[in-house]
Amino acid sequence: MTTRHPLEIAFSSGRAGSGPATWGQQAIWDAVRRLPPADAPRYNITTAAPLDPGLPLPVLLAALERLLHRHDSLHTRLLPPDDDGGPLRQVVDPEGTLGIDVRTAGERDAPAELGARLHEELAAQPFDTAAQWPIRVGLVVADDLVRHISLVLSHTAVDGSGMSRLVADLTALCLDSSPQASDELRRPSQQPLEEAGFQTSERGARRDAAARRQVLRKLRQGPPRLFPPASDPSAPFPNAVLRSPALARAVERVAAAHRVSTGSVLLAATAAMTARLAGTTEAVLNVVVNNRFLPELADAVSVVAGDGLFHLPDATGEFGEVVRRTHAAAIGTYRHAYFDRLALATEIERLTAEGVPLADRSCVFNDTRDLLPAAPDPGNDRTTLSWPVEFEPRPGLTYALDALQSPEAISLAMTANPAVLPRPAMERFLYGIEELVLTEADTGAGKPGTEAGVAPPR
Repeated sequence: MTTRHPLEIAFSSGRAGSGPATWGQQAIWDAVRRLPPADAPRYNITTAAPLDPGLPLPVLLAALERLLHRHDSLHTRLLPPDDDGGPLRQVVDPEGTLGIDVRTAGERDAPAELGARLHEELAAQPFDTAAQWPIRVGLVVADDLVRHISLVLSHTAVDGSGMSRLVADLTALCLDSSPQASDELRRPSQQPLEEAGFQTSERGARRDAAARRQVLRKLRQGPPRLFPPASDPSAPFPNAVLRSPALARAVERVAAAHRVSTGSVLLAATAAMTARLAGTTEAVLNVVVNNRFLPELADAVSVVAGDGLFHLPDATGEFGEVVRRTHAAAIGTYRHAYFDRLALATEIERLTAEGVPLADRSCVFNDTRDLLPAAPDPGNDRTTLSWPVEFEPRPGLTYALDALQSPEAISLAMTANPAVLPRPAMERFLYGIEELVLTEADTGAGKPGTEAGVAPPR
């Protein structure tokens, strides 16, 4: 029989302070605030994993306590604007307690199954970021060892890259004897209050203004609409997942041949299929950029990812050439993806009210392959297409495409408005990406690239 016994980690002598929220904290807080309460948990950032052969509970609790000291974002609350309309503020608490949900497996309980149920339970709960720290931890204990861990964080505290860094740090803290891990933990990371200090400085204001100018320039150049208009969505949005071992190998070949990143190859194929299905020659994509290529944010465990606007005027040409031009265009997109998103939204509202045509921003691409793994890999060597779930309608979205990595394959997870891209069109889109890359790997990857350069970060 499973038993539940909550624990608390006492935290004290931590860094403290308060100040304005960062651009990332403000943008995510505002997005979650607009959601119906039942939808808020879908913004949570989560990960879970079995621990084999298991860890002593005191070791893991000590590592979690040290993790709180390392990353201020884990003990930061966000205070909403006051009645006078002031800014969102962050408060870093120097002390407090972190609750741990511990389940002890009975003789007939499988720790992995119990851990999956616990993870689902924790992930389904919203966060009160004004009153709670933005982290939940669930542990499954069997035979006096922790066999499964669940981490659930508010998106106001971390993004995908931040969660990946957090998992790496927790692993190193649990394996405290590793010199390499200790060296890794000594590398400085910018804390959220420090990031907010930069953003409110003169230098930060200049960077913000320059980035938003670049985005607005692209918005004026891109097509106002890619796909035919559709009424506000009412039907659920299907989610399709194409898993392809062949794509994983082909992407590497094409990237090496054209001297670009594998991310540029996938982005090029996505842009090409967007243009083809839209019946146009150009593509505009909102690309999620992790912004960790900025030196001061390289190891930040916070929410610093942003949206970069990617515009490719001729996306339907010879694919090898599309790959090379995508690489060049992506560099500019990544360089200008760190800015105040709410300030940009205000400018967009003003231009829209003035009747200025602005580019379609309804197609989203997110390369998550270096962050968290895909679902457990079935291990076969053939391409499969599945329809695992449906989501609530998302007004203003044509599609969102995520690239995920497992040990043996690349998975492309696509969620789309069925009024614009019904299921047969989604299938053509995903299989089309695979076909473009595989064909280039077989027939074009032997040709040397005409443009070399440093591959942009994913």
